[in-house]
Amino acid sequence: MKTAYEDGLDEFAVQWQQQGIDRDLMPMKLVGRILRLMKIIEGEISRCHESFGLKQGEFDVLATLRRSGEPFSLTPSQLYQSMLLSSGAMTNRLDRLEQKGLIARQHSEEDRRSVLVSLTSTGKALIEDALPRHFDTMQRLVSGVMAEDREQLAALLRHWLHDLDK
Repeated sequence: MKTAYEDGLDEFAVQWQQQGIDRDLMPMKLVGRILRLMKIIEGEISRCHESFGLKQGEFDVLATLRRSGEPFSLTPSQLYQSMLLSSGAMTNRLDRLEQKGLIARQHSEEDRRSVLVSLTSTGKALIEDALPRHFDTMQRLVSGVMAEDREQLAALLRHWLHDLDK
């Protein structure tokens, strides 16, 4: 009999054990659940951002510029390094956002070879409208994790990511 918290991954593990697999199947269950969570999370976040006419990457650029503080400007290098992207991927995002009138690119006054990417007034207004819904979506997505467990979960995930990023 299944408990309320058993899922298909528990069933898969039992099936593997019945087939003579005597390995530790916990990694399969952990990774499988994370992959399922990722699909759900990506879908919910995409729906949130699409309601503002943005793709995930476009939202990320606008949010990065907004959180950089006044004057909401960064170089393309600062943007792609902070977002862990290639320069080519960043250029495509910046082109789309510029076409939408949400960012502007201008040459730096200190060094004409350097370009600054800035939020336009339209871009700033859009990200200001989108952020509350984005934060609400994030809150809803973690609502199933008890508040007192969130710090521990964050620490475990941080440690795991650090270990895998080596």
